[in-house]
Amino acid sequence: MFDKILIANRGEIACRVIRTARRLGIATVAVYSDADAKALHVRMADEAVRIGPAPAAESYLRADAIVAAALQAGAQAIHPGYGFLSENAAFVAAVEAAGLVFIGPSAAAIRAMGLKDAAKRLMEEAGVPVVPGYHGTEQDPAILGAEAERIGYPVLIKARAGGGGKGMRRVDAPRDFADALESARREAEAAFGDAACLVEKYVAAPRHIEIQIFGDRHGNAVHLFERDCSLQRRHQKVIEEAPAPGMTQEMRAAMGEAAVRAAKAIGYAGAGTIEFIVDGSGGLSPDGFWFMEMNTRLQVEHPVTEAITGLDLVALQLQVAAGEPLPFTQESLAIDGHAFEARLYAEDPAKGFLPATGRLTHLCLPDDARIDTGVEEGDAVSPFYDPMIAKIITHGPDRASALRKLHDALKRVEVAGLVTNAAFLARLAAHEGFARGEVDTGLIERDLASLLPPKEKPAVAWALVAAFEAGAFKPAVSVDPWDALRGFRAYGNGRTAILFDDEGAALTVTVEERDGRMACETPAGRVELIVERAGERPRLRIDGRRVEPAIARRPGHLTLFLDGDTHDFRLHAPGAAGEAQGAGSLVSPMPGTVRLVAVSPGDEVSAGQTLVVVDAMKMEHAIKAPRDGIVAELLVAAGQAVEDGTMLLRLEEDG
Repeated sequence: MFDKILIANRGEIACRVIRTARRLGIATVAVYSDADAKALHVRMADEAVRIGPAPAAESYLRADAIVAAALQAGAQAIHPGYGFLSENAAFVAAVEAAGLVFIGPSAAAIRAMGLKDAAKRLMEEAGVPVVPGYHGTEQDPAILGAEAERIGYPVLIKARAGGGGKGMRRVDAPRDFADALESARREAEAAFGDAACLVEKYVAAPRHIEIQIFGDRHGNAVHLFERDCSLQRRHQKVIEEAPAPGMTQEMRAAMGEAAVRAAKAIGYAGAGTIEFIVDGSGGLSPDGFWFMEMNTRLQVEHPVTEAITGLDLVALQLQVAAGEPLPFTQESLAIDGHAFEARLYAEDPAKGFLPATGRLTHLCLPDDARIDTGVEEGDAVSPFYDPMIAKIITHGPDRASALRKLHDALKRVEVAGLVTNAAFLARLAAHEGFARGEVDTGLIERDLASLLPPKEKPAVAWALVAAFEAGAFKPAVSVDPWDALRGFRAYGNGRTAILFDDEGAALTVTVEERDGRMACETPAGRVELIVERAGERPRLRIDGRRVEPAIARRPGHLTLFLDGDTHDFRLHAPGAAGEAQGAGSLVSPMPGTVRLVAVSPGDEVSAGQTLVVVDAMKMEHAIKAPRDGIVAELLVAAGQAVEDGTMLLRLEEDG
């Protein structure tokens, strides 16, 4: 076994590998970009080496810098995690040329499965069922169109390189084929540098079921059963589970045998996943699944397989890479219960799931579920990398109990400082069709309206944050009854007005107290509540219903967590809007990269004029002058990375 390994990745997967390595007594070396200098994986590792600036192309995708870091630190092997260089055959070759061990498959195996068209031809030769389609090298639009006619519409155009749904288009009629092909090619070229596409039959009620395989360097290969990854949005997985609902022993055996044949066909060693598209229109059948692609790495959703098998897949990766044989046979493996994984992201479902950035000013995740994360409270989600906050994994003796645990865990997620998909995930876990096991890749898009949190804040939410701000949930500071009274009046009721910000205007919520009861007048209606327990986690009764909210505070903001939903409120303070700018300094409202500086020192500017443009998560945000003035000093330059609150320039009044 190795004494020291380097992890060529970041975030959640780097932390995951470190935990297993620590348990096995293996020292770890982290690599980091400038954006990750204080990241959790850097803090957890025994050593850390800087490899470049924030952009991945200048750091995490630099094979030379990573290999040099491993040699500098005296590591014996490199674990690639997933993403970045994990499926890059040239990186594997560079690692091995440096005398290091790559903790994963061979470069030849990665090349064999790197392009979908070549991989499918190889699988056909190995006797693995493949979706009917055209997987040849010809790329003439007329020939591809003719192949689509032969296959029969609807068809799916797919980029032969990469994944993640990029370069993928469904086409329902011949008249739409040429435009869809051109669109898919443009996207594939931009994402992978390869515009070539293949054409396949579109499966009407598709399910995405994948088989976890493991091989060693002694010719052994097994499968670790299946995962169902059908809950997807725009071809991105959202919730995964193992085993697949409705799976029969006959079909499991057929899919498992096909997956093992695929692994042995390329002499595969390490963890890998064979992804199949399954026709779910009439129940699962041994003749209704087809090879889609192979991921020659560990998958994001591997924890559900660990939960039902009791295995540590990272530990197995290390053992296989060290030359050890698999410590089990196919016959000795068995399924124990059911498991789910939900991916908690910094993204805004109400805005088309746009990625979000910001600092995690409050982070509280359920302690009775497995949490795989790469962040802690106080860390920032930057615009440079995948905005995953955590994976939430639950396990139970059966599917229903595991799903109940997942739903309960998701309802107790508390994140403040940026927007997340937690409420969306909680609604998805409670979806009646999903609970019945009626899953396919189109479920989310069909029922999206019912899965999105309401746009308007309910009256109860307004009332709770107003009562909190009025001090209604504070416990008595002494036994003196006078200390326990809030808003005391010799005559009449105590009445407090709380001002909230509504796009710059003040919005008032009043809280009136009498005899332990409170009446709140809110923009959404009147709410009466009774405080049963004061303190940081209060308990109240509203209309006879027990309510136990959690509220997090940060300067100028209150965030309420209630029944799985998150509601953010901005407090109104006269003159506070643009206060930093009024003081002469404009600041960045989010972490990002300065794309444009449109002014120079000494320039006269007018209110509303764009001064600086900050790019965050591939979206541009214009920072505009709050008033007329003169640019006194520029504090940033184009291309510079900035944090939330970074001063961009100073503005002086004209004259």
